[in-house]
Amino acid sequence: MVDFVISKLGKNVHVTSTEVEIESKSQEFIVKDGVKILGEEETIACHPMNYPYVVFYCHKISNSTARFMPLEGEDGTRVKAIAVCHKDTSEWNPDHMAMQVLKVKPGTSPVSFLS
Repeated sequence: MVDFVISKLGKNVHVTSTEVEIESKSQEFIVKDGVKILGEEETIACHPMNYPYVVFYCHKISNSTARFMPLEGEDGTRVKAIAVCHKDTSEWNPDHMAMQVLKVKPGTSPVSFLS
């Protein structure tokens, strides 16, 4: 994973991930004060995959902004979340889950994901 990131972005990188205080039930969260931009233009996102052992799918995202977002759940659970905003969705598949959930067409709206 490290070799992939360095090959795409060089050695001057910052690694971070979402941190949850405790696993809890599905609930609504609010964004608290302290949102910070972590990086702009190019981001590498790595997502765990459903596999018998630890495997991550990593991909470079151009024209994006990564942000640190402190969240608080209804039950007080705190999450240090990482969100990536995809500024250009013009080449996305219209059937992508994000397009369906947000009821938008590719290229008409930026899309953000919490990691």
